[in-house]
Amino acid sequence: MDIDVDLIRRDLAQLVNIPSTGGSDAEIAAQRWCAATLTGLGLDVDQWRIDLDTIRVDPEYPGEEVERDEAWGVVGTSGPGTPALILNGHVDVVPPGEPEAWANGDPWLVREVDDRWYGRGVCDMKGGVVAIIAAARAVSGIALARPFAVHTVIGEEDGGVGTFAALQRGHTGDACIIAEPTAGQVVSANAGSLTFRIEVQGRATHGSMRATGHSAISGFELIHRALAELEDVRNGEPPAPFGVLPWPISVGILQAGDWASTVPERLVAEGRYGVMPGESFADAKSAFEKVVADAAAADTWLAAHLPTVTWPGGHFAAGRLPDGHVFGDEVGTAIAATGQPLPELIGAPYGSDLRQYAANGIPTVQYGPGDIADAHAVDESVAIDEVLTCARAYAELILARCT
Repeated sequence: MDIDVDLIRRDLAQLVNIPSTGGSDAEIAAQRWCAATLTGLGLDVDQWRIDLDTIRVDPEYPGEEVERDEAWGVVGTSGPGTPALILNGHVDVVPPGEPEAWANGDPWLVREVDDRWYGRGVCDMKGGVVAIIAAARAVSGIALARPFAVHTVIGEEDGGVGTFAALQRGHTGDACIIAEPTAGQVVSANAGSLTFRIEVQGRATHGSMRATGHSAISGFELIHRALAELEDVRNGEPPAPFGVLPWPISVGILQAGDWASTVPERLVAEGRYGVMPGESFADAKSAFEKVVADAAAADTWLAAHLPTVTWPGGHFAAGRLPDGHVFGDEVGTAIAATGQPLPELIGAPYGSDLRQYAANGIPTVQYGPGDIADAHAVDESVAIDEVLTCARAYAELILARCT
């Protein structure tokens, strides 16, 4: 099997050059690029406009955190019948921040330095998408007894609506590998997550007379300490295969006040709340809301001006490969066939589309080029050798399951 680095380099440059942040027109353009590329490889491509109105009223709808008026699904299949293997990759990326913060001033232009590729999405996860495409190209001349499928999806970063739509359309398979960055490991279990929003009320007054008012920041400090204690309790004894702090609580946005010399009368905090395997969203929310309520009840001001907790955005359930499932061994064997050490199965503290395939009875793992620590970062990068290794492993897995 031939994995052509020059074609991967070309594909990655073209795909990264499409600034496919969630909800943008470029997200649609990236899907069109994928559909055309998969068609060019000889796959049968289903490209459809997702009925967002219908999807959004489904009881299992995973939520979205960006605005979308239009979205497209793309699935390429190598032949008729139920695919023996699904290879999944998302084309949406997070915003790059200020372009001048990037070394070359352009996050949408792939830069190659010291055997690494740099650019928004090269790690999370367009490097994985082009590795999947390279694997499909490598096996294109080989007769397969059963088909494989490539799912390129949108909306993974803000809920997973793309994978949800593909599964709702009936695109299934016997097993799935997701090309998320895993630093050479195989992720067989994901924690879930919820986005929380806490609003705290204060009383505004002139900053020189702050004692006659009440800062919303002071109230939030009490709540923040209580949430830190909740995090410690919830992460006390994580089960295998998870490591330390698998379901953290993190505040990502904090807004308070509108004038430097005014005591702030309102604070809004938004963040991420880890959900444990086997824990329902209702139970997770209840535990969080109780801690906020108890912290408020213990404070004179907050008890009279109760904070509010709401849950906007995506709902990422936890998910995992069933213990002892043979697919984990098959993926490890395919990786070892590339000359890499046999990987361990690990748990990841972040959510992904793994949980959606697992919930539909499809054994699923994550294995892809790059390290999650480089995802979403300025000067995001991926090692070229990792992209090539993953492409070879995907091709080996296709042959193992489909011939």
